[in-house]
Amino acid sequence: MELPPALRDAVDAALEGASTAALAEASAMLSQRYRSELRDGRFHVSEDDAARAYLAARLPATFAAVRAAMGEAELQMLDFQPTSLLDLGAGPGTAMWAARDAWPSIDDTLMIEGSPTMRRWGEKLAASAAPFRREWRVADFSKGRLAVGTHDLVTIAYVLDELEIDARAALIEAAWQATGSLLLIVEPGTPAGWQRILDTRTQLLGLGANIVAPCAHQAPCPIVSPDWCHFSRRVARTKIHLRSKGAVVPFEDEKFIYLAVSRAPVARTTGRVLSPPRAGSGKVSLKLCLASGAAETRLITKRDGELFKAARRIDWGDALEV
Repeated sequence: MELPPALRDAVDAALEGASTAALAEASAMLSQRYRSELRDGRFHVSEDDAARAYLAARLPATFAAVRAAMGEAELQMLDFQPTSLLDLGAGPGTAMWAARDAWPSIDDTLMIEGSPTMRRWGEKLAASAAPFRREWRVADFSKGRLAVGTHDLVTIAYVLDELEIDARAALIEAAWQATGSLLLIVEPGTPAGWQRILDTRTQLLGLGANIVAPCAHQAPCPIVSPDWCHFSRRVARTKIHLRSKGAVVPFEDEKFIYLAVSRAPVARTTGRVLSPPRAGSGKVSLKLCLASGAAETRLITKRDGELFKAARRIDWGDALEV
């Protein structure tokens, strides 16, 4: 998955002339903070070098994950045409770009971001987009309640891992109160990220939310540790991305997990592919989350006709009517 041309050009302009050594050092420090899920009262991105490293090394991957999650929600809500977006923990505006790519009807956006550096870079990038109403505000999700109006679409992407449990629950409640139609939450596809999504799922179901994706049901999650639910998107690395990470492989696989919930019930898929399909001669083995509330592996063969044809085209994370 690639960045929209306007965003790609804006990122390239932001990185023009950047020192490879400085990017590599800042990228390594960022990776360490994210991997350790460090909560020391500091923003992960507080300096320009860190912001540029984020644009080079993380923005393409987080965009791919958020856009993929939006795509699955879009498939379950074909009539959804949002006009307003609230992005909580907006970073450099990644979810805003993904949302307007998925739903061009969005023309009113509010981005909440605590880091002044991230807000500044987000505003610079957004200046390259087609005209629409956008506002940036500062808020500290670890302190006090969030006072915002209702928006058709609310997003929280790669934010929950930075918050303690109580602040996390308060943010989810505030986000749901601000949701007019769809709330989308995306987290890293790690066991810890999955557990945060499970906790959020339980909280939102208790608040009356309706699951849109990825789950095919609203029963307790059938996945048992040490297994965990997550998905993946392959991202092509640019030259500066490679240099900033000291990498040689021209792509990376961004693992992520997400939850999309709505105000109104939706007709969910009856199956979701939970791992890479395993295809053989005349057969496909799929690990599926099912509408029954179970997760099981099914062998689909040529005898299954149209289902087999669909299974041969299916990918990890896709919906499948079974």
